[in-house]
Amino acid sequence: MNNFTESNNSESGCYPNADVATKVLPTMYTFVFIIGFFLNGINLWIFCYIPSNRSFIVYLKNIVIADLLMTLTFPMKIISDAGFGNLQLRLFVCRYSAVVFYLNMYIGIVFLGILGFDRYYKIVRPMNNSSFQNVFYSKVISALTWVVMAFISIPNMILTNQIIDETKPTCAKLKSYLGIQWHRASNYICICIFVIVFFLLLTFYVSISRKIHQSHQKLRRGSNAGRKSTRNIYSILSVFFVCFVPYHICRIPYTISQTASDGYSCRHQNNLFYIKEVTLLLSASNVCLDPVIYFFMCHPFRQMLFKKLHIEDKLQETEKKLKMSTTLPGLI
Repeated sequence: MNNFTESNNSESGCYPNADVATKVLPTMYTFVFIIGFFLNGINLWIFCYIPSNRSFIVYLKNIVIADLLMTLTFPMKIISDAGFGNLQLRLFVCRYSAVVFYLNMYIGIVFLGILGFDRYYKIVRPMNNSSFQNVFYSKVISALTWVVMAFISIPNMILTNQIIDETKPTCAKLKSYLGIQWHRASNYICICIFVIVFFLLLTFYVSISRKIHQSHQKLRRGSNAGRKSTRNIYSILSVFFVCFVPYHICRIPYTISQTASDGYSCRHQNNLFYIKEVTLLLSASNVCLDPVIYFFMCHPFRQMLFKKLHIEDKLQETEKKLKMSTTLPGLI
C-alpha cells in the first residue's frame, strides 16, 4: 500500500527537484507532525476519561488511535526525505513506516464512513433498532475494520524484501515482482474503499440535512438553529473532501506511472510526483483537522476537555452557543 517516493526512472538520472523533495516537503510535514501530535495527544488523553457507552464514542476513539499512529510515522518520513537518514532508515520507511501511514489513513477513512452510517440511523431513523449502534457490535465492527485493512497492508511489508546495495534505493526496487503486483492491487482496493465511503457520506449527510431541515420546520424553530446543525454536520464532509479527494484523483495515474515498465517520460513522472506529494500532504493534514471536528460534534468530549483544563466556567457559555446544534437525537 505504500507509495513509492521516487520515480522508476531514477536509475537513468530522473529525479524530482531536490529543494522540493528534501526541503519544502519535509518542512511542511514537520509542521503537520507538531500540530497533529499535540492535538491527537490531547484527544487520546481526553477520550481515556470518556466511557465507551455509545457506538459513536467507540468509533471516534478508533479514529483518534488511527490518527495518532499515522502521526507517529511522520518523523521517519521527514528524516528520510530530507536525506539525513542512513540506508537502514530508508529500508524501514519503505517496508514498515510508509505502510503504517497508509494503513491508518484508510482506517480513518473507513471509520468516517461508519460514523456517517451511525449518525444516519441515529438522526434519520431514530425509532429503528439497529445492532450497528450496539456498543458490543460497534467494537466488533471496529476490530474487523482493523483486521481487514491489516490484511490488505501487511503483504506490502512482507513483499518489500529485495536486497539492494544502493545508497538511496527507491521503494520500487525493494519490492519483489509479486510485491509490485500486490502494491498495484492494494492501491486499487483502497481507491475503491475511498470512492464507496465518499458516495455513502454524500448520501448519508444529504439525508441528515434534509431531516434536520424538516424537524426544524415542524418544531417552528429559528432558521439559525438549522443552519448551525447543518454546518456542523457538513464540516465532516468538508474535511473529507478537502483532505482526501485531491489525493485520490491523482493516485491512479501516479500508481500506473510507478508500476508501468515504460510509456512515461521523466518529466511526466516528476510532475505526477509533485502532485501526489502535495495532495498526500493534504491527506496527512487530516490528523490536524479531525480534533476540531471532535470538539464541535461531540458533547462528552467538550465537557471532559473543559473539566480537565479547569475552565468549567467557560463551559456554560460555550454550551449556550452550541445548544441549538445539539438538540436533535444523534448530535451528541
